Amino acid sequence: MAVPKRKTSKARRDKRRSNVWKLKLPNFSNCSNCGEYVVSHRACAFCGYYKGALVVEKKA
Repeated sequence: MAVPKRKTSKARRDKRRSNVWKLKLPNFSNCSNCGEYVVSHRACAFCGYYKGALVVEKKA
């Protein structure tokens, strides 16, 4: 049976357990109406358009 030769330090152990390196940014695309960056498959937060159609009324 395999046995570790040296004790694993707390820093090395905690770096392995952290999930920071697994995080991914969502995919961004440009809005077809105003050109701002928006998350895919969501209505634009700036102009309210989705796939070229007005979905959400924005107050001026």
